[in-house]
Amino acid sequence: MISRILVIALAALPLASPALAQWTKLPADGGPRTADGKVNMTAPAPRTADGKPDLTGIWDPRNTKYLNNLAADLKPGELQMLPWADALVKERSNQLHGAEESDARCLPPGIPKINAAPNPIKIIQEPKLIVFLYETFDLHRQFFMDGREPRKDANPSWLGYSTAKWDGDTLVVDTVGLNNKAWLDKVGHPITESMHVTERYRRVDFGHLESVVTIDDPAAYSKPWSITEHFELLPNTELFEDICENEQDVRHMPSK
Repeated sequence: MISRILVIALAALPLASPALAQWTKLPADGGPRTADGKVNMTAPAPRTADGKPDLTGIWDPRNTKYLNNLAADLKPGELQMLPWADALVKERSNQLHGAEESDARCLPPGIPKINAAPNPIKIIQEPKLIVFLYETFDLHRQFFMDGREPRKDANPSWLGYSTAKWDGDTLVVDTVGLNNKAWLDKVGHPITESMHVTERYRRVDFGHLESVVTIDDPAAYSKPWSITEHFELLPNTELFEDICENEQDVRHMPSK
């Protein structure tokens, strides 16, 4: 049986070769160094010219267990699904629905699932716009910080519409306008078009980034629930091109 995580697992394979091998005359990243010349991952987090924390860099998710089950760390009672959602998760968990998962068909994983994929994320930061470039499927997200708001009747999309603001040293990202075609994780926790995702990003120090993710989807869950993800800086590297070019694995996957 071909694993349901095959598509995303294959997407991670380029990481086996150093990205710097794709370039010549690649300058070393700046940043603080330890006495032996290595990047000092525990040095203070850098700041931009306007004093905000600088999230710029290429970040690697440190624990992909959230790809398999976003609720893996929750205690009993912290995740309360509505009856239809609970029944759907049980149905999807019987291994007969792997071909229905969006990324198994070369479609976007959705959020926050894409953040847990075993591929790095490049953050580009400007005062009014922050961009996440995902190696996974070559996707991107834009976090607008110029006061705009998504339309109430905006067409639902795979990665939604995101606005952001600073709360002290924490970047707060609000995303709405998601479609219901993706799963939250490989277990099959559902998404509805009413879902509102809040991500709170904090650069703990030079080499570590933390994200507290809150799922508020009253059409599927009786109360909001949160998890905390951690990312580690990948210095002296770049993203690879990662195109999902076919859907040939789906024919080998179990389906109802």
